[in-house]
Amino acid sequence: MPIENPDRSTVDRSEIEQFTRLASQWWDPKGPMATLHKFNPVRLAYIRDQATAHFSRDPRAITSLSGLRILDIGCGAGILSEPLARMGATMVGADPADANIDAARTHAAQSGVQVDYRATTAEALADAGERFDIVLAMEVVEHVTDVPLFVRRCAEMVKPGGLMFAATLNRTVKSFALAIVGAEYVLRWVPRGTHSWDKFVTPDELDAAMAQGGLARIDERGVIYNPFADQWRLSDDMDVNYMIVAARDA
Repeated sequence: MPIENPDRSTVDRSEIEQFTRLASQWWDPKGPMATLHKFNPVRLAYIRDQATAHFSRDPRAITSLSGLRILDIGCGAGILSEPLARMGATMVGADPADANIDAARTHAAQSGVQVDYRATTAEALADAGERFDIVLAMEVVEHVTDVPLFVRRCAEMVKPGGLMFAATLNRTVKSFALAIVGAEYVLRWVPRGTHSWDKFVTPDELDAAMAQGGLARIDERGVIYNPFADQWRLSDDMDVNYMIVAARDA
């Protein structure tokens, strides 16, 4: 696959500024990232189960991801990176917002968790020749300027036999009603302006971008919210939130 123009960037500076303003509140489970904290257990379990099945590991083992080098691109302040490191993974957390990385490093030091946090981009990491057993692009593809380019550069970093996970929002009428009107304006789960519906990505679009990066989808699941249990769970309904995992041939 040819290397992209190194001057092309998928970083949306307006998005970076928005999330920079929230940097100090990432780890507050009742703050602006409260929904992400509630979403975290289901995506952690999905990553663990898919990864352990793929790499023939015991999902019940405390360090089930030991020996796997994982990139969490768009890691924010490390809400996903830290628990994966606790599972034994060698974690690299990358985010273009310096304030997010500062918050991530501070929290990791306070928690005694080893994560290699870097204020950088997917393009810079790919250009440097970085390679990983697993690349995670969770809740980030809907915030970049060029989804196909971003996904291809992420896929470029997946080792032979490795995996890439992506979680995002589908571009449907239902997602506009629930993720924009409901979550931002009615329930106020996330700050207004967190998402732009026209930047949501359909499963077919994400699947095609992964395929262009040499990856083949091996699983996809929707994620829905259960208001009675106040928790998220996996579902066959991919109309709003969904996750995809794809693999590179060994």
